[in-house]
Amino acid sequence: MYNASGLNDKNECLREYSQLVKRIAHQMMTKLPYSVQIDDIIQAGMMGLLDAASRYDEFHGAQFETYATQRIRGAMLDELRAADWLPRSLRRDMRRIELAISRLQQKLGKPPSETEIAEELELPLLEYQQLLQESRGAQLVYYEDFHDEDNDDFFERFEFGKDTDPMDLLQDERFKSELVKAIDSLPERERMLMGMIYEQEMNLREIGEVMGVSESRISQLHSQAVARLRSRMKGF
Repeated sequence: MYNASGLNDKNECLREYSQLVKRIAHQMMTKLPYSVQIDDIIQAGMMGLLDAASRYDEFHGAQFETYATQRIRGAMLDELRAADWLPRSLRRDMRRIELAISRLQQKLGKPPSETEIAEELELPLLEYQQLLQESRGAQLVYYEDFHDEDNDDFFERFEFGKDTDPMDLLQDERFKSELVKAIDSLPERERMLMGMIYEQEMNLREIGEVMGVSESRISQLHSQAVARLRSRMKGF
């Protein structure tokens, strides 16, 4: 199946590693907006797999699956960037939720419940939960500079210093210390959920099975947890 120029049989490669593409896609979908279609991500990943098959040289020493995983993820991210996957409405809705959480946290002195957040937003609980589900993909810190209609980037909109680099921010000890505190302050179920997503890299279906709820409910809880963290970390 291999030679010094790459993989001889690309059809066999697609058959053997298609599950790898699907697994990476489902992991990535956990952190992407509701509007993103998983079939589009899988298709981009398959193209990345073919690219890996064409470029792979077994004499470089890396296992093909390790190399292919990098190319698959890269192809998926390129597709997301090209599709401009962060809609303006998502940012607006998440800002509303974050502000409501911040106001309630100050007023109540504790993490507000879902019902309290919905009341603060003057929304029925089911409508608030639907808003959370549609806002899937909100992140604590973005690695890319997304621009809105006024061409101000994420870090300027959320009060980061103009010279701040995303990786420097993540490596900053004060930031990491405060983030650990923020995660520890989450309600227990949301804290467990974040661990399963970001530490254990479980997808929504797997987490739903563990927690005994639907995938859509996991999506809602994830968006709410991220909103709580962003609300607390806004000054960093």
